[in-house]
Amino acid sequence: MYDQAELGAAVDQNSTKISARNVQVYYGDTHAIKDVNVDIDAKAVTAFIGPSGCGKSTFLRCINRMNDTIDVCRVKGDILIDGEDIYDKRVDPVQLRAKVGMVFQKPNPFPKSIYDNIAYGPRIHGLAKNKADLDDIVEKSLRRGAIWDEVKDRLHAPGTGLSGGQQQRLCIARAVATEPEVLLMDEPCSALDPIATAQVEELIDELRHQYSVVIVTHSMQQAARVSQKTAFFHLGNLVEFGETSQIFTNPKDERTESYITGRIG
Repeated sequence: MYDQAELGAAVDQNSTKISARNVQVYYGDTHAIKDVNVDIDAKAVTAFIGPSGCGKSTFLRCINRMNDTIDVCRVKGDILIDGEDIYDKRVDPVQLRAKVGMVFQKPNPFPKSIYDNIAYGPRIHGLAKNKADLDDIVEKSLRRGAIWDEVKDRLHAPGTGLSGGQQQRLCIARAVATEPEVLLMDEPCSALDPIATAQVEELIDELRHQYSVVIVTHSMQQAARVSQKTAFFHLGNLVEFGETSQIFTNPKDERTESYITGRIG
């Protein structure tokens, strides 16, 4: 185990947003994640790549304690955000998830109006003093989600009535409405067509100026387009982590090279 104060100091120096040390994840007797050590930069896009079932989504869900909702799941090791241990008993997972937004593989708007999809989080976290505040948060979030111009005249229509790509951008807008610092995306484009995928990728590139974005993707081309750093997972191990350009052009580990060239995966 690392000394918490030491780790906190290291985090401050390197503009590291998220620091993981010796992270292990078990599902019952299955050791799903083994000894993951990684530092994720602030205000950058970090991509997790690797074959299906390699642990990338499991590790992503450790960062907002989503695995807490699975009875048989145990997480060991340290995960720090801004030098603070997110698994400390004093940390409220609900408050943590306001700080660490999440966007899922399949667009999942609430069965509510477009307005209420965005307003839900700020309401429950008490971020708006009055209706004018809430209106302002809704507009700002929809603009950040690059969907304001398409929905501004139908805010009270159901979110489920939007196209798939619009629904995913609505979900991104909903995730940023609570003013998170970190945005986790679990294969956000896998259910989208190429045009909607391009729009979401463009949005991810804009969001990195305000948030630390971590994206799980099956598409190596997508990782190469949107991320600054890439982590390659294989069989529950973090095999290699580095600058995206280096991982794709000059990987240090032969397993990474085998995956990138299509020999495994």
